[in-house]
Amino acid sequence: MNLHVAMLSVHTCPLAALGGKETGGMNVYVREVSRELGRMGVSVDVFTRSQNPTISRVVSLGERARVIHLPAGDEAPMARVRVHDHLDEFVDGVEAWRIARSIDYDLIHAHYWLSGVAALRLKARWSVPVMQMFHTLGRLKNRVARSAAEQEPAIRLHEETRIVGACDRIVAANVIERAELLRDYGASASRIATIPCGVDTDLFVPGDRADARARLGLDEHPVLLWVGRVAPIKGLDTLLDAVARLRSADRAIRLLIVGGDADEPMSEHEVSLRQRIERLDLASSVCFVGPQPQSVLPLYYAAADVTVLPSYYESFGMVALEAMACGSPVIASRVGGLVTTVRDGVTGFLIPDGDVDALAERIGALVADPDLRWRIGREGVRWAAQHRWACVAEAVCREYASLESRAGEHLALARCRDD
Repeated sequence: MNLHVAMLSVHTCPLAALGGKETGGMNVYVREVSRELGRMGVSVDVFTRSQNPTISRVVSLGERARVIHLPAGDEAPMARVRVHDHLDEFVDGVEAWRIARSIDYDLIHAHYWLSGVAALRLKARWSVPVMQMFHTLGRLKNRVARSAAEQEPAIRLHEETRIVGACDRIVAANVIERAELLRDYGASASRIATIPCGVDTDLFVPGDRADARARLGLDEHPVLLWVGRVAPIKGLDTLLDAVARLRSADRAIRLLIVGGDADEPMSEHEVSLRQRIERLDLASSVCFVGPQPQSVLPLYYAAADVTVLPSYYESFGMVALEAMACGSPVIASRVGGLVTTVRDGVTGFLIPDGDVDALAERIGALVADPDLRWRIGREGVRWAAQHRWACVAEAVCREYASLESRAGEHLALARCRDD
């Protein structure tokens, strides 16, 4: 019998362009894991809230996997806390879809707290297990917030605690997140599975640096790369200050910022960053590239001397893994999942978050040492090879099997093999 999984990604579509304020590593995770599960013989329906009425209601992700856009509130971008008010409509939409097609879902796999709320409501109707992955945790984000505006709302903290207590299995991306779930949310250790995130090692491969630079119109000055959502928690302010510090020491550095939302007005944070660039006299050194499709990112990783993740918090750090797969040395903050994603001194370097001096010193040393960059890049490629999406999907399916007996037969089709 075919295993049917209802995958919930309520607030963001796995097909959305990366780099916007609602898109990032979670979109990649849901898309790639769903595709791999489909290849393994699991039928996956990814339900997400429609944010554009002109987009097809159903979009194929590949064999046995598809994305289903359901209206819940206005079909337009919406603040996450407002999405919470429309979850009943979303759940009703999922149920109507199921009934119209006579599908019986065997389990629910929810991503982020909003999906977890919807999953518990569907669980009450369907009496099936729920597997939850939070991707980020509200209490942890509040501990690193630098202003009141960055604080997560009380409703999120309440709902996360409720989900932890009611779901059947929780997936943590690393031991750091697992410890947070145990400490801050009182999760049961026996119900947490630790499964690292993955990377597409067919797409993210080492490239020719000179060719990549020529295609991007870059000169021979050292290039730093930053990729992600342009949000305060990502630490771009620290990186800009570090670049200014290097410039004052007569170090010619160019910084490429890949991210931002091309379809919406510039955020208040991005405005403040651009003002900071002017104040630091970095206009000639810093370039906002804008969001880029994943298919283009390897070109940027190949062109960069160093990829920098100066975040104040990362649940995993998928950008670091992509960079390593492309042979780009990584410098990252010693926070959250980056502590386990980046092997300090082997595949990259970890520095204290917010420490401008430490970041500038490490960037300067790495840029000046091509042999070290080559060695770090080579080890990064080897490390990333252990995090293929097929391996992640096999581990996910193993957890399905522990919740639903029919999942076991699909493990035999797993594509991950030891090298």
